[in-house]
Amino acid sequence: MSAPYHGACNCGAVTLTIASEPLWVRQCWCRQCQKAAAGNATCNGLFRTEGMTVSGDVTWRGYEAASGNTVEQGFCAACGTPVFARNSSRGGAQVVRLGVLDDAADLSINAIIWTSDAPDWAYFDPQVKQWPGQPPVAKPAT
Repeated sequence: MSAPYHGACNCGAVTLTIASEPLWVRQCWCRQCQKAAAGNATCNGLFRTEGMTVSGDVTWRGYEAASGNTVEQGFCAACGTPVFARNSSRGGAQVVRLGVLDDAADLSINAIIWTSDAPDWAYFDPQVKQWPGQPPVAKPAT
């Protein structure tokens, strides 16, 4: 599947449509993500906010992440489903939790980050790029 992507929280109160392809798709094992994902990694796609349509009441809560950035997590105000995350270092884009998308099967993970925080039982696909912490920000092509 390719854009547009559609999705909703568990109760359907928050819906979204995304017009673009993700900038990246990652699995994150930082401690904050493990807490958000009940002990596992989060699976995330970073999408441009331009061309993203969201309806419904999203509640945002923030904290300072291990990376030093301010991270806010957005979830459905009615059912609590994790829907989004946004990072102070990524203006114009936000993370969409892949579980809310109706069909994310073709969005393959292209990096696994914060592997140093993962529990011993975590499995990392050896064919996927891995980072022990926050990967460096890609520099724009000149």
